[in-house]
Amino acid sequence: MTNARLDAAAVIPGESFSRVALTADAVELLRKLWVRHGSLMFHQSGGCCDGSTPMCYPAGDFQTGAADVLLGRFDVAASYETPGADKESQPVDFWMSREQFAYWSHTHLTVDVVQGRGSGFSVESPEGVRFLIRSTLMDWPA
Repeated sequence: MTNARLDAAAVIPGESFSRVALTADAVELLRKLWVRHGSLMFHQSGGCCDGSTPMCYPAGDFQTGAADVLLGRFDVAASYETPGADKESQPVDFWMSREQFAYWSHTHLTVDVVQGRGSGFSVESPEGVRFLIRSTLMDWPA
């Protein structure tokens, strides 16, 4: 599972491709966090310091609005080992500030996990790891 990634469902109107993915390590951590916190969401503000990393919150704890863009929706209950397995859905939305999206609209984002503490506000912080964005230029569909 180390090379696998989970692509988010396309949710931006008019687009049929994923803009954001999770590494296998990120999926594993999110499944663990889901058990502890329930439904989850990501928000990336693009601010300085901790705001430049994806922050994971219990769903609804961070209020989104017109200044935010929903980039994708994951189902972390999906299994790489047993595709189509009958598991309860565990959706995780990925939001980004509209201003930040204007800068990053040409990139594909992959959420990964690295050692080290991030923000105290993000739910993975007590685990001694933090979420990190890896970006690549979009390979625009034909």
